Amino acid sequence: MSDANRAGEAPSPKAEKPESEYQAPAGAEIRERWRAPRGRAVPLVARAEWFVLREKEKPVAEIFSVAYVHGTARGRPLTFVFNGGPGAASAYLHLGALGPRRVRFARTGSPLPPPTSLADNAESWLAFTDLVFVDPVGTGFSRTIEDKEAEAKEKNPGKKPRDANAFFGLKRDLQSLGEFMSRYLSRYDRWDAPVFIAGESYGGFRVAKLARLLQEGYGIGLNGAILISPALEFALLDTSDYDLLPWIDTFPTMAAAAAFHGKSRRFARATPRAAVLRAAEAFATTELTAFLAQGAAMGEARRARTMARAAAFLGLPLARVARSEGRISPRLFARELLREEGRVCGLYDATITVRDPFPDRAAFEGPDPTLVGIERVFTSGINKRIRGEIGVKTEREYHLLSYEVNKAWKIDVERHALESQIGATDDLRYGMSLNPHMKVFLTHGYYDLITPYFASDRIRNLMRLDASAARSLTVRHFDGGHMFYAWEASRVAFRHAIAAFYRGALAGR
Repeated sequence: MSDANRAGEAPSPKAEKPESEYQAPAGAEIRERWRAPRGRAVPLVARAEWFVLREKEKPVAEIFSVAYVHGTARGRPLTFVFNGGPGAASAYLHLGALGPRRVRFARTGSPLPPPTSLADNAESWLAFTDLVFVDPVGTGFSRTIEDKEAEAKEKNPGKKPRDANAFFGLKRDLQSLGEFMSRYLSRYDRWDAPVFIAGESYGGFRVAKLARLLQEGYGIGLNGAILISPALEFALLDTSDYDLLPWIDTFPTMAAAAAFHGKSRRFARATPRAAVLRAAEAFATTELTAFLAQGAAMGEARRARTMARAAAFLGLPLARVARSEGRISPRLFARELLREEGRVCGLYDATITVRDPFPDRAAFEGPDPTLVGIERVFTSGINKRIRGEIGVKTEREYHLLSYEVNKAWKIDVERHALESQIGATDDLRYGMSLNPHMKVFLTHGYYDLITPYFASDRIRNLMRLDASAARSLTVRHFDGGHMFYAWEASRVAFRHAIAAFYRGALAGR
C-alpha cells in the first residue's frame, strides 16, 4: 500500500453508552490508499477492532475484525467475510483474495520460499464493496472472556462457571456472527447499506445458514450470499462402506487430478480438463453408482469391467481399486497416485505435491502441502499486516487455524438421536424463498478433494428451484483447489465473475 494516512474522513462510529465496565482491547485505525487496477488510488480506512458480545449484560466474548471502508462509504455495499474450519480465522480470504493486500504465491498456488511478502492486490473486492473480515470466537485474536464472578468462589459458592467452549457449536457460532453484524451496522450507521456475506469451506456452510438466520432473526436483509468451496451437508464428509454419495462426489476431482499429473489411463495429459470432468461425472453417476449400490448383487463380469474403467480414470493400480471396492478415499488417492515418484498430492489442491518423507511406511506421516504447507505463509502474512501495517498492539497469539476449537466443536441444537442429517442447503433454500431479491454465488476449485465441486453441483440440481430462483443462483468453478484463488489466473477470473455478480445483485437482476 502507498500514500498511507491520506484518505478522506471515514464515517465515525456512533456514540455508545458502555453497558458494563468491561473494555475490549484497543484496536487501531489507519488511512491509506489502495492501488486499484489502472493505477487508480482509492482512499480507504483500515480499522482493526474488537466487539464485545454480552449475555444478560455480562461480557462473554470478544470478536476481532478488520474492516476496509471507502473514504466516502455512504451508499457502498458492505460485505462480511469469514472462513471456516471450524476453527479457522479470516486471514485466508483476507490475504488470499479479497483484501487490499495479499500474500505472494507462485502462479499456480505453491508457497514461495520464506519470508512471506505482501503485495498490493489488484483483484481486491474493494473496487465494488467495503469489506469486514470477521474472526469467529476462538480464532484470530477473538477470545471468550473469563467468568470472573464464577472464579471468585468465596463470593459465589453456588455459581457454576460459564462454559469456556460455549461458542464452539453450530447454533451459538451462528448467533455470535449475527450479533456481531448487527452491532457493526449499528456502531457505524450502516443499516442502509446493501449487505453481502461471503464464507469459505465451513464458512460456506455458515453463509447458507445465515441466509435464513440473519433475515429472520436479526432483521438484516441480504443482497447477496457467496459460498466459496462450501461444505453444505455434513453427511457427505463422513464416508462409510454403506453409503454412495461421498464416493461419487470425489471421483471426478480424482480423475481430473490423475489427468493433470499424466497418470490417467483414460485420457492423455493434454486432454482439456472440461472433457475429463464430463466423462468422469457421467461414469460416476451411472456405472460407478450402480456398482456401489448393488455391491455383491452385480455380476462378476460387470463388476470387473466397472473396476477396470474406474482404475483407468484414477490412474491407480486395478488391484488397489478392486480391493477398495471402488471406494477410494481422498487420503488414499493422494498417497497412491504418485507413490512411484515418492511424492504425495495435496488434499486441498491435488495438483500440488510434496516429497513423501517416509515412503516405506504404511500410512502417510508427512505434511499436507496445501494446509500445513501454507500455514507459515498466512500466519506471518496476517501478523505483518495487522501488527506491522495497521498497528494493532497486542500480546495475543493470532490463531490462524485452531485445532482446539475444531476438536471442541459440537452440535448444540436439540435433536433426536436418530436425526442425523445436519446440513445447510434447506436454510439456503428457505432464505432464497424468504428474500427473492437475494442473489447467491456458489463456487469451488476443480482440484479440491476435501469439498469437491461435484457435491455442490449435484446438490444444486436437487434444490427444486423454479425458474426465477434458478436465475438467482450462479454456479462457477475455477482451476485450483480449496483456495483456488492462490492460482493467479483463477484469482483474476474469480474477481471478474464476482464483480459481475455484485452488479447484477445491486441492479436487482
